[in-house]
Amino acid sequence: MSTHTASFFWGTSTSAYQIEGGNTNCDWWRYERAENTHAVEVCGDACDSWNRYEEDLDILVGLGLNAFRLSVEWARIEPEHGVFSRDALEHYRRVLEACHARGVTAVVTLHHFTLPLWVADAGGFESPHIVSWMATYAREVSASLGDLIGVACTINEPNIVAIMGYLIGLFPPQVTSWDRFVAVNQTMRACHIAMRDELKAGPGDFPVGLPLSMQEYEAVPGFEDELNSFREEMEDKYLLALRGEDYVGVQCYTKLIVGPNGVVTDPDGEVTDMGYLYWPQCVDYTVRRAIALSGAPIIVTENGIGTADDTQRIRYLDEALRGVRGLLDDGLDVRGYFQWSLLDNFEWTFGYRPRFGLVEVDRLTFRRTPKPSAQWFADAVRDFFTTA
Repeated sequence: MSTHTASFFWGTSTSAYQIEGGNTNCDWWRYERAENTHAVEVCGDACDSWNRYEEDLDILVGLGLNAFRLSVEWARIEPEHGVFSRDALEHYRRVLEACHARGVTAVVTLHHFTLPLWVADAGGFESPHIVSWMATYAREVSASLGDLIGVACTINEPNIVAIMGYLIGLFPPQVTSWDRFVAVNQTMRACHIAMRDELKAGPGDFPVGLPLSMQEYEAVPGFEDELNSFREEMEDKYLLALRGEDYVGVQCYTKLIVGPNGVVTDPDGEVTDMGYLYWPQCVDYTVRRAIALSGAPIIVTENGIGTADDTQRIRYLDEALRGVRGLLDDGLDVRGYFQWSLLDNFEWTFGYRPRFGLVEVDRLTFRRTPKPSAQWFADAVRDFFTTA
């Protein structure tokens, strides 16, 4: 296994909106402040990483990690249709240069849940222009930043944007329609292809992939057809469409049990602060399934646990990394593992209550304090390829 040591990506994942703060020009900022939404609090200044990204990178390097997954904000880069902000692009260029200066591979996501207001107001992912708009955005990012990108992710968890925004109605634009959910998933796949092609055409030479939310699934007896229909839309159509890609990003946290009322809770299971079933075995399961359907190399672009109990986090990560070891021992093409997340940050409709970070962030001063799990993860990564 030692041959993996130099090339394997060890990192943490973040997203711009969840850590930067102050992104007033996007649909989520407005959603948090509107009446009758599911947001429990506003993002506000988040972790102030717009200003403190070098400190975050220093913490990452101090943990012995070699990669950092971050996102750039469309709403900052193209605040109005066809108007691109040189200031925003130069800021993100400084972030990527800071990664390079520290020997850290920059894994850059172009879309992570949020839309510029002008896109949202024109129909968002149901606009007939969304594919060309996202392609143009990707072209601009590639032209300005492509020479500094180490790995690119087009759209983060497009299936979650679709289900939460268009089927369950918990994310903007708060739609509840199976047909619109299916249509948006189809549009997302077209957006990915258009963005991928633009990224490939620009400067730089880096792998491009799509990070997909995947879970282990189990059906209550008699509900296998419901499970298969749901999983086909959430995973299978994506994975089959991604055959031949540079890589597929697997993002996994739990197991979902499908029953008479949709997803049901295991009454005997250990539950995290997100309400998820504690299920670190999902890493092994989802990666094997992603490879079986897509045939592509895999990067685990997100995995972690939302908990205030840091000993539970260590236990979860230990079991998850045992899964990664088993995958590599079986000769499967897994190229990296990214823990979610470096920092305790804004968790969308849940606000700041769920704690996914290896590092605590003081909500008033933004002081960063690594938790015991941070040092545990650093040790686990250091020893991963040298221990049996």
